[in-house]
Amino acid sequence: MRRSTAPGGGADELLALCARIICEEDVLDYRSAKLKALQRLGLGPKTALPDGAQIQAAVIEYQRLFGGQDYAKHLQQMRQAAVQALRLLQPFEPRLVGAVVSGALTQAHRVQIHVFADQAETLDVFLESRSIEFEQGDRDYRYPDGGTDTIPLARFEAGEIGVDLAIFPLDDQRRAPLSPLDGLPMKRLTLAQAEVLAKQDTASILAVPVPDPK
Repeated sequence: MRRSTAPGGGADELLALCARIICEEDVLDYRSAKLKALQRLGLGPKTALPDGAQIQAAVIEYQRLFGGQDYAKHLQQMRQAAVQALRLLQPFEPRLVGAVVSGALTQAHRVQIHVFADQAETLDVFLESRSIEFEQGDRDYRYPDGGTDTIPLARFEAGEIGVDLAIFPLDDQRRAPLSPLDGLPMKRLTLAQAEVLAKQDTASILAVPVPDPK
């Protein structure tokens, strides 16, 4: 369901509009969503912007409220597909990352998995031997030391669900790149941890978390 937005508004309205743009318009880049929200609300360029963690939480809240069962079922399907891919890719020590982990998921997202190999071609041969058609690409990742590495990608489709495999060197298993959302090292889930997520029912996904007591 689409919501109208009146001109003007404060920080809360800006945050809510960012989440709405991401969820309804399939915008994956949070910075682009912020700029669109600023323009639509008629706010100046010096307006304080929400950070990535705030937007991620707002996206999850928006999906729980307006996505409802459709959102929860889609997240379940993505997590189950991720588990299947992790099982297939066990020789490469796969780790699940991204929106499928956090739940800040829209229809535009793909399953994101980090795998590790001495050479990217090893994964290519592995996929080809299993008749899995894939496309090659690359993606830049930032690290806590300030460096940026360009990492090879293999992208394939598992039915209607897209899967992206980022192929890191073996030494990077304990060197997680930074999340573009909050600037912290990416949370990488093992197969066992992903299996726990995949078992969540729709009621659990849609339940609002109870804050930890201070």
